[in-house]
Amino acid sequence: MTTTPTPETLRKKEIVVLGAGVIGLTAAYKLQLQDTYKVTIVSEIIPSDPKSIKYTSRWAGGHHVYNPINETEQHLFEEQTFDVMWALSAPGSDAEECFLRVPQTEYFFTEEPKPNPMEKMPNFKRLNADELIPGALSGCTFTTVTIDVPIYLNYLLMRFLAAGGRVVRGSLQHIYPLLEAGTNLFAEGNKHDPVPDAVINCTGLGARVLGGVEDKDVFPVRGQTVLVRAPWVRFGRTETLDHTGAFTYIIPRRSSDVIVGGTRGINDWFPRPRPEITEDILRRGLKLCPELAPPEIRAIREPTLEDLLPLVVGEGCGLRPARKGGLRLEVEWIDGALVKRDGKVPIVHNYGHGGFGYQASWGCANRVVELLDAALGVSKAKI
Repeated sequence: MTTTPTPETLRKKEIVVLGAGVIGLTAAYKLQLQDTYKVTIVSEIIPSDPKSIKYTSRWAGGHHVYNPINETEQHLFEEQTFDVMWALSAPGSDAEECFLRVPQTEYFFTEEPKPNPMEKMPNFKRLNADELIPGALSGCTFTTVTIDVPIYLNYLLMRFLAAGGRVVRGSLQHIYPLLEAGTNLFAEGNKHDPVPDAVINCTGLGARVLGGVEDKDVFPVRGQTVLVRAPWVRFGRTETLDHTGAFTYIIPRRSSDVIVGGTRGINDWFPRPRPEITEDILRRGLKLCPELAPPEIRAIREPTLEDLLPLVVGEGCGLRPARKGGLRLEVEWIDGALVKRDGKVPIVHNYGHGGFGYQASWGCANRVVELLDAALGVSKAKI
């Protein structure tokens, strides 16, 4: 027996995604590709805007090396994301310019997770004891992708718009008015816009203060980086948790710039680069990767910090949106009486990714689709 379609079942569900960072853009694009959803992003800031401390995704280093913690679900999200990014980075792909495929070396100063998810990466190989740097307990090499994040964010936005998605500029103090009135709350909205069937909350650090969410488990982890012009560096290198509690990484981009980092400042809200931290990052970066210095200098002597200073083209800092207990990826049902609607309205929360937003973004977007399909009774979505 077949069910006769009704106007309601044929109507595409109206979805609003709050936030246009990498998590929001990826989720919105994935949803817009489904046959069943019509998606609008609501965000105060979009990727083409000037850099802002309020928009963390523009400050990311951007590479895929797996989260070092033992967390099976997180690793599943990261594995799914790597598969997508590997395909996007393929020669001839329309996203090729966003990525660079590089050999990556990881040095571990603490015990590795077991099993180590990096073993799934292309060309994985463990380092011998004589290949380790001083103090490292173990290490490995593999091939991965780095991401030129300003280009990639705009790529996601353009693909979302090309797929029929819509962006509305706006900011919210509380999520309930959006559930009640939809996007006509905002200057770029329309009085004829329908109320959303569901909202996807990808507000990152904003989830801490957004009314109706106010998740006090969300906190910033400040990261500071230095951008160096070093086109001769075409490999990645990372020290994971050295004896000082810091970590150092080298992330080359296709553009010939190299991100040198980094820091982890728990609950540090300072919005600008600190000069003393910039110097410390460069010193650590040079120690880990002497190849940052120009080849002509390395050919005649050991490079120094002063050799790197003329190569610096920028400094940055961002506030990673971390959360006690890990990311929140679940459905919350809002009583319709609170927003002048019948029944209940679902919110899918997708925030709290910390420093692993890029490398978990597509896996989390897949889960958002699954959760939303179940919440709205959608029997089949296009993959």
